[in-house]
Amino acid sequence: MTTLVPIEVIENRIFIIRGQRVMIDSDLARLYGVETYRLNEAVKRNIERFPENFMFQLTQDEWKTLISQFAMSKTGRGGRRTPPYAFTELGVLMSANVLNNPKAISVSIQIVNTFVKLRQIMVDYNNLPQRLAEIEKLLLLYIEKTDGKLEEHDQNLAEIMHALNYLLESPKEHKQIGFRTE
Repeated sequence: MTTLVPIEVIENRIFIIRGQRVMIDSDLARLYGVETYRLNEAVKRNIERFPENFMFQLTQDEWKTLISQFAMSKTGRGGRRTPPYAFTELGVLMSANVLNNPKAISVSIQIVNTFVKLRQIMVDYNNLPQRLAEIEKLLLLYIEKTDGKLEEHDQNLAEIMHALNYLLESPKEHKQIGFRTE
């Protein structure tokens, strides 16, 4: 059985490019435990399985942006000479099938589960304004129902405080009634 890759590692390797969540071929190959050129070789041998919604090659500008944002290796310093391929969720699953090694298959399942988790987070995030509006309505309804009771409660407390203050006042000297001896 292969060791599971921590979900955080996978999440950190998913980028949004052209409005799609993708993984770069080198990151995918590393997770699968193969060399990048082996992954790309297997993909090219089975290119009919990878339509544009499964995989696409980055433009030079997209690649330069990734290099600058994520401190990736630059051309001429032992890095890549061509822009990488980006695999969508479907491409990730298909790439494991063309590699056909046990680690690639188990890791691809983890990656797809991570894509699904990220999609669910986005759905929850998109529903956040609606949920906040519902909570606000409930709070306003609660305030409306309890407002009169709070005013009544405040009035009762004021009366109690007034009575306590009256009792705490020092007793006034009263004139004695009846017979006095002085």
